[in-house]
Order: sequence, then structure tokens, then C-alpha cells
Amino acid sequence: MFVQKLPRVTPVLFRYLPCLCSLQELVNLLKLSANAKNLRLGETIHAQLRIRNQTCKHSDITQINSLINLYSKCGQLGCARKLFDTMPQRNVVSWSVLMVGYLHKGDVLQVLRLFRNLVSLDTAWPNEYIFTIVLSCCSDSGRVQEGMQCHGYLLKSGLLFHQYVKNTLVQMYSRCFHVDLAIRVLETVSENDVFSYNSILNALVESGRGREAAEVLDRMVDECVTWDGVTYVNVLSSCARSRDLQLGLQIHAQLLKADLMLDVFVSSTLIDMYGKCGKVLNARNHFNGMQDRNVVAWTAILTAYLQNGHFEETLNLFTRMVLEDAMPNEYTFAVLLNACAGLAALGYGDLLHARIVKSGYKNHLIVGNALINMYSKSGNIDSSHNVFSNMVYRDVITWNAMICGYSHHGLGKQALLLFQDMISIGECPNYVTFIGVLSACAHLALVQEGFYYFNQVMKRFDIGPGLEHCTCMVALLSRAGMLDEAENFMKTTQVKWDVVAWRTLLNACHVHRNYSLAKRIAEHVIEMDPHDVGTYTLLSNMYAKARRWDGVVRIRKLMRERNIKKEPGVSWLEIRNYTHVFVSEGSNHPESSQIYERVQKMLAMIKPLGYVPDVGAVLHDVEDEQKEGYLSYHSEKLALAYGLMKIPSPGPIRIIKNLRMCDDCHIAVKLISKVTNRLIIVRDANRFHHFRDGFCTCNDHW
Repeated sequence: MFVQKLPRVTPVLFRYLPCLCSLQELVNLLKLSANAKNLRLGETIHAQLRIRNQTCKHSDITQINSLINLYSKCGQLGCARKLFDTMPQRNVVSWSVLMVGYLHKGDVLQVLRLFRNLVSLDTAWPNEYIFTIVLSCCSDSGRVQEGMQCHGYLLKSGLLFHQYVKNTLVQMYSRCFHVDLAIRVLETVSENDVFSYNSILNALVESGRGREAAEVLDRMVDECVTWDGVTYVNVLSSCARSRDLQLGLQIHAQLLKADLMLDVFVSSTLIDMYGKCGKVLNARNHFNGMQDRNVVAWTAILTAYLQNGHFEETLNLFTRMVLEDAMPNEYTFAVLLNACAGLAALGYGDLLHARIVKSGYKNHLIVGNALINMYSKSGNIDSSHNVFSNMVYRDVITWNAMICGYSHHGLGKQALLLFQDMISIGECPNYVTFIGVLSACAHLALVQEGFYYFNQVMKRFDIGPGLEHCTCMVALLSRAGMLDEAENFMKTTQVKWDVVAWRTLLNACHVHRNYSLAKRIAEHVIEMDPHDVGTYTLLSNMYAKARRWDGVVRIRKLMRERNIKKEPGVSWLEIRNYTHVFVSEGSNHPESSQIYERVQKMLAMIKPLGYVPDVGAVLHDVEDEQKEGYLSYHSEKLALAYGLMKIPSPGPIRIIKNLRMCDDCHIAVKLISKVTNRLIIVRDANRFHHFRDGFCTCNDHW
């Protein structure tokens, strides 16, 4: 056949082929050109048809339909529409090829207008293919009302019994999240296939309706519908969402039993399921057994490690990914940046940022949001703001990341100003937004403003207060010294309080030295969580400050009886992409002698400014001189001394600490920031502290 030999024709002869073809061969060649999207050849054929006078008003409909098909598939919809409009006669194919062209272009209105024009004619009636096109259009654009109208036409015409029409209708309802209507279609029309069930399953999983998804699966089993890869992806996604490891294991076993060829999407969903269920080793074993690992699979295993808190392993795996020449995409970079945020690995995050810019992903929304989060949690809030300011697109997550970042850094004014900007541009806040806003009010002790946001603004946006919002209100009242009001608020508010909320009030009792209330609150917290080491430590600190050594001894005895061990104080800082770790009173660093010497010089520098070691914070009944020695070598002081030794001025010093910063270290670092004229940022277990010129952003309440 001539068509079969076409690919081997030389370019010179190819130009003259239309002249040598019969009319039927020209039409066949036109169809080939359309499928190959070869516009140049198609235009040559069109010219030959015109020369042969085949496009006049007596031209064959098939030829013009083929031309419309060519121009539609080649993206020349203007030419296709011009041909369509000048046709003296049209058949249903004429309408369908033009509608498909508009559908692929995403021009929903043109598809619907053509359909309305078609159904208004007496000479033509839409067939099953037309309805499939229109339903696909409604599905892609979320126009469920128009889809329902098509459903009515289908019922009247009897075309609903065509399998692919019914499948498209089910898909339309499912993608528009009218799953109940999709199920009703299944129930009214017999002989359902896997495509219809997959559409419904996907919608149920996406909307978190796991129980109903399980019922659909049972129905598939009862009707002996064979599962395909898409079914397994949907079922595994449901297991991942519900953290149902038992069912996930059964599905994995069924996969192995069915001997189904696992494509990358099924494998990646399986990895995701194990990751969300906390079984990282299972996810890794399956990943290691994959022969073809693309960026989807790599991102899935990186996400599994990230979700389970294995931040270092996440970054180490990325090194292997690069060695295997798998190119990261925007989702991969977002996962890596969140791993950096978990480690506060600012240096690594900077390197990733540079790579993102070089790869062309800097304007992707998910990447920008992850960058804001990474810089904020790594102590560089200025870089977070720079990323935020330069973002082309922003969503509510972007605003939340920046508002909560400011609040966490103690920059309450900036957080509230940003919230006002968010409202002024019409971005609708959500549940998380108000956690950041109320935290900012708590930091600034703005009681009236806080209750205004809590009682009125949240109601205006139809957001019900949750535990996190109520905890922020406890922090707000506590910050303002209204401890009795805070306790009364907790007693009268209908919410199930957790240990964090009660510990917030307990910490305020410590700051305001209300030891009688603190004792009562501490007993309640310990009753809720007998192994909450933070509460025992805070109670010991309060007894020590009051020089109640019998109380300290009692708390320590209780901790021993319950096998509760206080975590040693550890601080670390990053210098030239290397992390230096310091343990309180430890000497494991190779430059420990110089560091200890620098600590003594630091403390000597601030004594003329009024620094007196807060020996009351030492939980040992020993002489004050010995207590002063304990205080001198807390891990944050060692880290700060090393930072001053190695980081040239005026560069900021960023320190991460695993525990709450003690009162003495807080006072000392404030004064050191003044005498050295340096910005010192410390992230402890509670918050960020920005020390500059003798002041801290926490205003001595943390």
C-alpha cells in the first residue's frame, strides 16, 4: 500500500506526492498528516485539493471534515473554524472533530456553544461520541450543571447504555465530587467495568471517604471485576490516608499473588502507603527492588523518610538520586527543603536554593512555600521574607508560612501587618492562619485584639476555634500575667485540653513566679502524662529557685522511680556547611580548651554590665561558686563562644538547642550581643530568640 511506504519517501519526492495521488489517497494522506501533526504536509494537500476544485460548495463532506481534523490537531483552530462555518452541509463528524479541537485547547465555552447549536438543529442529532466530548469538557472544567443537562439528553436518547458514554458520565460526576450521583449511575445501568469503578474510587479517596471506598471495593469483588493498576493505586492511596497498614499489607500480598506488572505509579503509591503507616524499611525494601526508578519513585521514598522524621537519611538519599542521574522536580525539591527545615540545616538549604534557581523551579508555588518554611525554621527569617516578596504566585499556604514564621521568631508586629495585607488583597485565611495571628497577639500581650480575632474575625470567616487557637489564648492571658483568668478560661472552654496547653500555663507560672498555682498545674500535667520530662524539669527549676531542695529531691526521686531521664543539654551551630555539636559541661570538641577560655572572657566582659550568675537555676545543693561553674559551661554558651571565634563580624550567629534556654544563659547572651555588637539567634525547644544590642525578641517570656 502507498500509505505503508510513506515514511521511506525522500524529502524532495515528498513535496510532490500530493500531485501524484488520487482523491482517496489524498484523504488518507490528510489523515496521516493530522495524526502526525504535520501541518506543512497538510497545507500542501489542502492546496492540491483546492487546485482540483475539491473545496468548492460541492466538495465532499469527508474531505472537509479531514481538513478540519488536520487543523484542529495542529492547533490551527481559526482555520478549522473557518472551514466549518463555510460548509454548506455538515454531519455529526463535522461537529465532533471541531469540538475535540476546542476540548484539547481547553476552550470550554466553545465546546458548549457548539453543542447547544447542534442540539438546536433538526437536521442533526448528537451521537454517543459527541456526548463523550461534552462530558469530558464538563469533567475537566468542573461544570457539573452542564453535565447534568447532558445526562438528561442521554436518558431521553437511550445513549447512556453505551459503555464509554456511561464511563465518561461517571467520571464527570466523580471528578466534580458528586460521587453519590456517580454511584447512582452505576446502580441504574448494568454491566459496569473497571474504568467506572476507578473513577468513583478516586473521588472517594480524594475526599477522604474511606469507608465508602471499601464498600465500592466489596462491590467490585462481588461482581468479579478484575482490578487494574489504577484500582490498586486508589486502594493503596486510601490505606495511606487512613494509615491502615493491615489492609495495605493485604493489598500488597494481592498484588504479588496476581503477578501484576507493577508500573512506577503503583510502586510509588505502595512506597507512600508504607511511609505514611510508619514502615520506612518496608518502603525502602520495595524501592530497592524496583528496576526502573524515575523521579516519582525517588520523591516517594524521600517523602517516606521525611514523614517519619529521618531528615538526614532524606538528604543522603538525594545524593544517591543524583548519582543515578534522576533529575529532581519541584516536588522533590520541596521534600528536600522540608528535610533541611527539620534539621535547621541552613547551609544545605542555601545550596538547594541555588540549585533550584539554576534548574528553573524557583517560581513554582510548592518550592517557594518550602523555601519560606526552610529559612524560617533555620533561623533566617529575613531570607524567608525575601523569598516571599519575590514570589510570582502565592496561596494561603504561602501567607501562613510567613505569618507563622514571624510569630515563631517573636516578630508579632510583622505577623499582624502581614495578616492585614493578606485580608486587603482578598486572600481568605484558614484554620492555620489564625494560629499564627493569635500567636502574634500572645507575643505582644494584646489581650483585647486577641479576643477580637478569636471571637469575631474567625467567626466572620466561618472558622471554628480549635485546640491550637484556644492554647494561643491561654498563652496570651499568661503572657499578660492574667494567670487566674487563663486557668478559668481553660476550665470554662469546651475543648479537650492536651499537655501542651497545660504546660503553657505552667511555664507562665514559672515566669511570673506563681509557685502555688504552678504546683497545682504540674500535678495535673503529670497525671495526664506521667512521663512528660519537661514538666518534671520545670517543677525542679521552680523548687530550686525557691531554694526548696527537699522539693528538688522529691521530684528527682519520682523521676528515678518512673525511669524518666532528663535529656542532656545539647547545642549546635553550622559553620561552612559543617555542624559543630556541644554538650553542657562537655569537652569532646577538638578545640575545647580554647572554647572554655573564650567562655571565661565572654562572661568577664559582661560582668561590668551587671551580669550576676543566676545560681538559683542550678539544680544542685552545692556552694554558689560551684554552681557558677555549672552555669558557665551550658551548651549554648559553648556554642556561642565557638561562633564568636569562627564567624567573622558582622555575620549573625545561629544556634540550635534541644531544650528550653535557661534564665542565666538568656541574660548572658543578651549582654554578650550588646558588648560584641552581634546578632545572635538561638532556637530552643520553645521558640526563636533574636538577641541584638542587649534585647531579645521574646521580651524575657518564653
